[in-house]
Amino acid sequence: MATTRLRCHWAADGELMQAYHDSEWGVPLHDDRMLFEFLCLEGAQAGLSWRTVLHKRDHYRRAFHGFDIARVAAMNDRELEKLLLDPGLIRNRLKITSVRDNAKTALDVIEEHGSLDAYLWSFVDGKPIRNSWHARADVPASTPVSDRMSKSLKKRGFRFVGTTICYALMQATGMVNDHLVECFRHQACASKR
Repeated sequence: MATTRLRCHWAADGELMQAYHDSEWGVPLHDDRMLFEFLCLEGAQAGLSWRTVLHKRDHYRRAFHGFDIARVAAMNDRELEKLLLDPGLIRNRLKITSVRDNAKTALDVIEEHGSLDAYLWSFVDGKPIRNSWHARADVPASTPVSDRMSKSLKKRGFRFVGTTICYALMQATGMVNDHLVECFRHQACASKR
């Protein structure tokens, strides 16, 4: 007899969302390239659904050199203009150019802090915040920590980094465990650092 795994409500929105929920969302992430990818993708999501962005993720990876920070920072205006014609991307000029601009700023952060990882994780003192939500209505859209992160990122020159985007970044990269307690991933993510 097969048992049904309980998942967070949003994971029911298709196989891709379920796979993302089951293998990535909430797992502590410390790779600069991947953190930069999530920072860019969360910014691309502004005003849209995560499902839309997730379906375009592979295309974003190809268009932005696998989110190699130095390569993205070196992209020229002509390359970015070409991307505005690409239907595989969210063709918003500000969002497209923000990826390159954020890469340049990320390089400054890496030079100052040693890594993007060290800088971003400093907002949670280097360890995940473990929440114990029982209902999706309990999960906040932002917190004082995401407020601080947003303010710091904006001050440095990052774009598309409002507090809600920062909180989504924290959730995606495991800085905060917002899997509902009943979700089968809650305990698995809680045990990771």
